[in-house]
Amino acid sequence: MRFLCIPLLLLLASSVQAKWHSDAQDVMGTRVSLTFWLEDDAKAAIALAAVMAEMHRIDQHFSPYIASSELSRANQQAVLATADKPLVISPELTRLIDKSLYYSRLTDGAFDITFASLARYYDYRKKLTPSEAQRAALLPAINYRLIHLDKQQRTLWFEHPQLYIDLGGIAKGYAVDRGIAILRSHGVMHASLSAGGDSRVLGDKRGRPWLVGIKNPRADAVAISLPLDNVAVSTSGDYERYFIADSGERVHHIINPRTGKSTSGVNSVTIIGPQGFDTDPLSTSVFVMGPEKGLALINKLPGFDAVIITSQGKVLYSQGLENPQ
Repeated sequence: MRFLCIPLLLLLASSVQAKWHSDAQDVMGTRVSLTFWLEDDAKAAIALAAVMAEMHRIDQHFSPYIASSELSRANQQAVLATADKPLVISPELTRLIDKSLYYSRLTDGAFDITFASLARYYDYRKKLTPSEAQRAALLPAINYRLIHLDKQQRTLWFEHPQLYIDLGGIAKGYAVDRGIAILRSHGVMHASLSAGGDSRVLGDKRGRPWLVGIKNPRADAVAISLPLDNVAVSTSGDYERYFIADSGERVHHIINPRTGKSTSGVNSVTIIGPQGFDTDPLSTSVFVMGPEKGLALINKLPGFDAVIITSQGKVLYSQGLENPQ
């Protein structure tokens, strides 16, 4: 069996056959892996190139690390805009911010793209955290209510002068949805596409379900296997970007918007649902909300399920899942 290894999610793919086509590229700060079945090799090459081109396009538009991206432009200019003179943005960025604000409202701020107002001063490679002065100054900028979006007019302005947004909790899920749509338009019926912890499987694995493995947060091994087809799967974990502070605390990239610090109590959250545009923000939301409130939310959302691994190593499942092997 061939493994597509990705940081937050291990997607167990079929052994290589003549009509399975695969590629993996570094995009959006992660590894994008694609495997699909198509009998026409020439058409498969076109489909593969189209999917990867879309991944790169989304990265170029919405990466906060690319100075020319639309997201970078929005962060620079929306703080200078006003209600009378808002910034005009693209329909696509409007859609991403609108969906983000929907989940902010649904989770009472557990999902909040303004977390980056402070979080951008973390450096996990250099083991640096914001100073207490920075934390005190920038915590007031973490508030999704300070984002003013008019989705009909496609305009944006930020109410706080130091507000900064990052779409890392939703853009990769959106990207895998876009990739699957492109594959479908090329006649593909069986595929898996992953971007970091966000994956989506199209159809089944030609007669068998795709076997998706949830990583053990504290070991290089699969903790739980789930047989799935035609779903999106997103995992948020405290083991992708982190460092251990001198105090022994694990400082990781999933920031609680209320404190500006790494969320504690959960090691990983996996959400299963119809599309990555929802499972991606929900995995972050449930991680921040914690097991009790997070599972209560998922159990109220039709079509979604969750697997939570707590910091004590306990595995919790939403009501729609039986304990998988």
